[in-house]
Amino acid sequence: MLLFASGLISNAQVKIIGHRGSSFIAPENTIASAKLAWEENADGVETDIYLTADKKIVCIHDLSTKRTSGIDYKIAETSSRTLRRLDFGSLKDARYKGEKIPFLTELIKTIPDNKELVVEIKCGPEIIPFLKKTIDKYGKGKKITFIGFDFETICAVKSALPEHQCYWLCGNREVFDKTIDRFSASGLNGVSLSYNIIDDAVMRKAADVKAEVYSWTVDKPEEAKRLISLGVKGITTNRPGWLREQIEN
Repeated sequence: MLLFASGLISNAQVKIIGHRGSSFIAPENTIASAKLAWEENADGVETDIYLTADKKIVCIHDLSTKRTSGIDYKIAETSSRTLRRLDFGSLKDARYKGEKIPFLTELIKTIPDNKELVVEIKCGPEIIPFLKKTIDKYGKGKKITFIGFDFETICAVKSALPEHQCYWLCGNREVFDKTIDRFSASGLNGVSLSYNIIDDAVMRKAADVKAEVYSWTVDKPEEAKRLISLGVKGITTNRPGWLREQIEN
């Protein structure tokens, strides 16, 4: 239960999830960023995954490496060996020079006890057989949750990995309103929504279909407090350590 007194939050149980790790400071979707988020006591780390040309699962947000490495390779058309030669740290900060694009297996190995890895599926269902093989081999005993914007793909992930929590991502109110009625039959556990579409009406619609509500991406304490007051279960942020301090003090 979230209680308010004199405008301050007490006994807050909301999860704080590092968006691509602690990406305000460290290069997004790297081992360094994930480890920093764990050090900052994030409850979870969110990462994005794509399938490479040689069918390896790597952690990156974009279709290509241009924005985060400065060199342009399309993930789906490039081997993991080539991608791993790139520097994904220097553009963020010179002290992170040499950070590689991680394999999902490497990020899984960083998960501390009682913490959660939130994996966003950025490509289509072609990744699912390789994802299942990876999770079956490396994910035992780990809390790994899956999220995705494509409703059919995230439902397929839930079917392939039924023991793991799966959430549908949505950032558009009209799409949410049109799709939420399909939720009850989906087997999914909840929704992860852009903070700016979350209000009382959205929370009621989610409650009607027994969907937990998470939010992204929130770096302002006043917005985090608004979401908590509405009953949001988790908040994804680029600044997990700092945001926790702001909402708890």
